[in-house]
Amino acid sequence: MSDSRRPPPEVNPDQSPTVRALAHAETDEELILGSRAYCREAAREYDLDVDFSPVEWEVSTRAKRRAAAVKRPKISDAEVGDPVDWRAAAERLDESLADLRTCTLSLTWAAFESFDVSQWTAVLRHELVHVEQFQRYGTTDHGRAFEARAETVDATVRCPPFADPEYILTCADCGALVGRRYRECKLVRRHDRYRSSCCGASLTCSEPE
Repeated sequence: MSDSRRPPPEVNPDQSPTVRALAHAETDEELILGSRAYCREAAREYDLDVDFSPVEWEVSTRAKRRAAAVKRPKISDAEVGDPVDWRAAAERLDESLADLRTCTLSLTWAAFESFDVSQWTAVLRHELVHVEQFQRYGTTDHGRAFEARAETVDATVRCPPFADPEYILTCADCGALVGRRYRECKLVRRHDRYRSSCCGASLTCSEPE
């Protein structure tokens, strides 16, 4: 359980009781219960074809770059757009059907604390599209089919950042943001060897104050 406490959220009478309760979550258990209840509500509202029985839930206190994620088994040859034959896949991989169909929706506590409830519910709808794709195709991605489906459920393809990056890379000419990095990497160490796509200029790397 997190020791952090969110400031009291503003009450929006237009929000459902499920959403208002989720906004007040203060423990891992409350976050899971509230998020799971909202996901069931969203599945009905947006006509998402999701079976919740094989979906497990967890809260991550260590993730820094993802607000949530769907952890799933890797099924070779699975492609978005090609419905999976779950029984055949289980036999081919020598796995139980129940284990192969089980995925875990991992919720990041820091993101929940950083976002308002509208942003958080949008994150949950984003993940529901991943679950829907996984259950239908045996895999999921952020391709065109995902983009189109995310638009129909009022979810963005990429979630906004919620953690402070260790390094910020910008274009040396116009100052445009090129990227954020949460740990030292090749791009950070050798940023002078790269060029921005906007101006073709060198990159500046700085640490946030």
